[in-house]
Amino acid sequence: MTRRVLRRRRGLVERSAAAYAAAVPVTPQDDGFFGPASVAWRVSTDLAAPVAGLRSLLIQALHPLAMAGVDQHSDWRTDPVGRLAATSAYEVTVTFGDRASATRAAQRVRAVHEHVRGVDTVTGQPYAAGDPALLVWVHAALVDSGLAVSALFGTPPTAADADSYVAEMTIAAELLGAPHEMIPDSVAALERYFAGVRSDLRRTPAAAESMSYLLDPPGLDEDIAELWQDIRDAAVLALPGWAIQMYGYAEPPPLTAERRTEIRQALGVLDAVFLGEPGVLEARQRIIARMRSAGKKGAGTT
Repeated sequence: MTRRVLRRRRGLVERSAAAYAAAVPVTPQDDGFFGPASVAWRVSTDLAAPVAGLRSLLIQALHPLAMAGVDQHSDWRTDPVGRLAATSAYEVTVTFGDRASATRAAQRVRAVHEHVRGVDTVTGQPYAAGDPALLVWVHAALVDSGLAVSALFGTPPTAADADSYVAEMTIAAELLGAPHEMIPDSVAALERYFAGVRSDLRRTPAAAESMSYLLDPPGLDEDIAELWQDIRDAAVLALPGWAIQMYGYAEPPPLTAERRTEIRQALGVLDAVFLGEPGVLEARQRIIARMRSAGKKGAGTT
């Protein structure tokens, strides 16, 4: 491995933090597609969000056509941290940015998708990143992970809030070109969707390789590597049983109150490290201020 590649594989916290700080708007023109009173904002700012992000990648990689697009058209092997940072910046922009910024970001992604086409070497099937079915798959994995991880390690949403979150998030998939009628808009619809698509899923060699990297990324500082073990364990524990079986992972032990506390402590330390990076604290404060303002306005109208 060259020194250049090794350098690009490092800096997980630093590069993710820089992307986050740059993506949170200073003077947004409007409240965006969700708004500070939305469930989407609460889920995205939950302490357990890093676990949700990792879980969603684990789920997404099990669709062979989605994984083939990543494997054949991205530089995840030489710059996986850069890919993660870019994905994070996009999600932050769509969630917290104003409508114009979110729309521009989505248009850039759609333009990239136009060139992501090929044939999956495992199934022999053609794929296109702009395929509505693949867009919905990636979206559903993200939304499902937000709910699953919040319930286990974050602030569990009520049943009504969980349904609201799934419904709110449909716009995120629509921005990338998914037809509204294909997108799950409730928890029940999300469950039906996964039941219907499961027969298409499998662990391909590319999925195994990429997820092995994410679960045990090389080049992390010793302290961050120790924290990442807890994040990794939490993500695997939060996987549905069918995904654990597809990956061939050992069945995780039941989540005890003590283990949940340990994972939340690790998330707290990781968040403190994240907040110590340039611009992150200020960006977080901007988000919190808008959420508090929205809460006060809502209280004033009840």
